[in-house]
Amino acid sequence: MALASDEAKSICSHCDRAIPSRNIDLHFAHCSRNLERCKVCGDMVPKKHAEEHYLNTHAPVACSLCSETMEREILAIHKGENCPQRIVTCDFCEFPLPAIDLAEHQEVCGNRTELCSLCNRYIRLRERYNHETRCSAVLDNIVGTSRDVRAAEREQEAPRGPRRQPLPQDVSRRRIIFTIAITGIAVLLGSLFFQRKTENSQVH
Repeated sequence: MALASDEAKSICSHCDRAIPSRNIDLHFAHCSRNLERCKVCGDMVPKKHAEEHYLNTHAPVACSLCSETMEREILAIHKGENCPQRIVTCDFCEFPLPAIDLAEHQEVCGNRTELCSLCNRYIRLRERYNHETRCSAVLDNIVGTSRDVRAAEREQEAPRGPRRQPLPQDVSRRRIIFTIAITGIAVLLGSLFFQRKTENSQVH
């Protein structure tokens, strides 16, 4: 069986859709009675849902943070980047606060000072980043210069030989002297003790 050629179609003047020509009158009657074109997006929507479609899709909405009314399409961008009541954090103390108050807060907060651990000076917070960069560079230069000076001093010093260890003979001599000294002291103390004992015996 041969395939039938494409059926002739006509364009509906109400919805601009291509409709088989034999059904165009019936379609137009139904289409014009039940559908209407959205004036914002151009979609065909049922007439009974036209208002709902507009409210849910195109009606301006109010920002939940600042109550400003705007098109729905830009609401997300407004909340993330432009809303004066969106929450942001201070660059210096990371405290969360509304964007509208940020400039005033940072003017005060940035003038607070903290002690720099590198140079022991108090630095304003707004100047901390630039100061730490400069301070680190200066410290690196000082350390490098100090290392160079110490290296030069070591090179100028005369080489020193290994430390002289005492000879075994010196050690033996010291031990003998120490033994003689201890013995002499012991003999002296013994003589004194014996002498006192003898004197005491004669008295009695």
